[in-house]
Formats: sequence, C-alpha cells, structure tokens
Amino acid sequence: MLVNVGQAKTDLSKLLARVEAGEDVEIARDGVPVARLVRIDRSASPGARFFAARGALTGRISLADDFEFTDAELDDMLDEPT
Repeated sequence: MLVNVGQAKTDLSKLLARVEAGEDVEIARDGVPVARLVRIDRSASPGARFFAARGALTGRISLADDFEFTDAELDDMLDEPT
C-alpha cells in the first residue's frame, strides 16, 4: 500500500493497524516512496537475543587468579590514613 505524507498523518492509527495485520505500508512524498512501515518481529527482543547467546564464549575468556583483591588487600586500602 502506498500513501502520501498528508494521508499518513491523518490516518496513522489505521495504517498501524494494517501493519499489525501484516501489511507493509509505504509513505511517499509527492508520489515518490521515502519510507516503509513494517511489522516488528517481537520474538527477537534484545533481551531474548542476549540470553540466547549465554555461554557462547565459554572457554574463550579466562580471568587471572589475581583479578579480584583479597580481603587483606581491601583491608589495607581502607585502613590507609587520608
């Protein structure tokens, strides 16, 4: 479906309903298409993609044994006079 900008402004809610139903809508300026409204696939949300990749780097990343401060090192840092 092709609509001009003026019609798209007026009928945006109706156009979105058509898009939700699976129809693509092109918006034109002076008859020349400049944008397309398409339905978003909600199954691939950013959070879902993030959790799907969980474990993908297993065995490829390692941390040194001294990555974190020991309790004694933290105590020494906090006990220093200011």
